[in-house]
Amino acid sequence: MKRRIKDSLAAIVYFLYEKNILHNHIKVHTIDETIDELLQTDKSMVRFGDGEIVMIKGGDLMLQKASPEIASGLADILAYSYDDLIVTIPGIFETLSDHHKASRQFWKDHLLFCRKTYERYCNPERIYYTTFVSRCYYYAADRGNCDRWFAKIRKIWENKKIVVVEGTKTHNGVGNDLFALAASVERIICPPRDAYAAIPRILSACEAYGKDRLFLLSVGVAAKFLALELFRKGYRVLDIGNMDLEYEWYVRQTPDKCKLGKHEIEGEAANREAGYTEYLSQVKMWL
Repeated sequence: MKRRIKDSLAAIVYFLYEKNILHNHIKVHTIDETIDELLQTDKSMVRFGDGEIVMIKGGDLMLQKASPEIASGLADILAYSYDDLIVTIPGIFETLSDHHKASRQFWKDHLLFCRKTYERYCNPERIYYTTFVSRCYYYAADRGNCDRWFAKIRKIWENKKIVVVEGTKTHNGVGNDLFALAASVERIICPPRDAYAAIPRILSACEAYGKDRLFLLSVGVAAKFLALELFRKGYRVLDIGNMDLEYEWYVRQTPDKCKLGKHEIEGEAANREAGYTEYLSQVKMWL
């Protein structure tokens, strides 16, 4: 009964948004527009998913405990203060018609509980970019665009020296060709939980590199703060979140979400046993 009531309320709220009966000043670029902006400029990117919005409200996430400091910092970043540091949010405010049924329901529920947070903290003078740039497979009712999207995404780092900043089990690009076009790949491996506390150490490790490097961040909530600090210091940085997971599902053409074995592997010995010798050779620092 409670579930049916919630779903009904979520459907009503979304209908009011879709018909512009509820005031909706939030505008979001498409996936193609977001990819093209990253391809055609040297702008950096910080991404907000549902988790970051929950944290602004004071909620914990699985891998990061909430705090007033984190909530306040995220709200400041969401305000989109810099022209060359684009901010992405879920592109869910005008239509969910391109989402499959389960995804539509998820985002309707999300809006039911979080729409006031977006309305309070998003900058009405900005058009945001879409967080689905890094989650462009699972949500889609029609996945026919994914070939083109991922082909363009991979060109963003073509011939560039990239530094992947990620958790101990993340393994971005391991076992697939996500980074095959890059000139080189190096990795900084971060704590898998509560990485926010490790930001000073992570930042110090990143600053050992020259400004010719492109940083790709995949460290949860901590990535938002790292992206801002590295951007301010003159680096180009892209917060890619769980893009590798989406890419794996795309390559495998999975009908639904599925777990990947590489996300269970942790530590040098386990990686060596798994045959991830190239990955280990790319790791320059374990934090």
